[in-house]
Amino acid sequence: MKFSIKMVAAAVAFAAGGAAFAQSTFDKINSTGKVVVGVRESSAPMAYAIGSNQTFGGYHVELCERVLKEIAPKAKIEYMALTAQNTMPLVQNGTVDIGCGPTTNNLSRQKQVAFAVTTYVSQVRAAVRADSNITSVKQLDGKTVAASAGTTAVQLLRKFAKDNSINLPTTLGKDHFESFMLLESGRADAFVLDDNLLAGVIANSANPAGFKIVGEPLGSEPIALLFRKDDPAFKKAVDDSLSKMMKSGELAKVYDKWFMQPIPPKGQALNLPMSDALKKLLQEPNDKPLEAYADQ
Repeated sequence: MKFSIKMVAAAVAFAAGGAAFAQSTFDKINSTGKVVVGVRESSAPMAYAIGSNQTFGGYHVELCERVLKEIAPKAKIEYMALTAQNTMPLVQNGTVDIGCGPTTNNLSRQKQVAFAVTTYVSQVRAAVRADSNITSVKQLDGKTVAASAGTTAVQLLRKFAKDNSINLPTTLGKDHFESFMLLESGRADAFVLDDNLLAGVIANSANPAGFKIVGEPLGSEPIALLFRKDDPAFKKAVDDSLSKMMKSGELAKVYDKWFMQPIPPKGQALNLPMSDALKKLLQEPNDKPLEAYADQ
């Protein structure tokens, strides 16, 4: 029975995708009068729900809103909460017009969706309790590591374990809040994720001073807005708008707002200065995938 339900769901998704692809993203927005923006509920400071009234904010959400104000000024923005697992299919089938979550641009995902120019470069690291003596991912050999289902951190953990001949038993949370709870409750010894998202989860926890980010980076990842493939007009419009913000200094101001200043809901500042890699990208925008970073 479960298999049949999955088959039906897949057929519905395919049908929805076919309907959406009959027109371009701009045609769809013009005909419906709205643009569907994919966000996250627990990915501060990139995209997250703020307060009980389901207001969404964050670095990538604000960049999305600024882009859409320029390229589709008359369209009403409708937010749709996504997870790491369903982002790809819902963008691919046209349910979501533009995804603003913290999504890594890699070659595998490029087969399903298209990415805008990179707007953040993350480093995947580990969060541990502040009183822990763990300073390296290698010290997690044989210990339980938490990660969020559907994130690239899971693959990076497996690769690191294989390359270093160590055992990293991994427990998956459905989202970053659940993964952090595994660490918070002592059911995991570390939580591995992008550094900016780790900082956001810690800052919004009940005890921000009780955790720290440690260890060598497992990898650097280009993070970007995403949308349907094979719609060059929409990609060009988004890229041009972002590039304009990069060159004018507006994107740097948005970065400062979400990474260096106090952010809601608790008014905690992440204090994560812009990396040299991102500073360079602002001068030379590109949409290179993760694999290009691995080759550097």
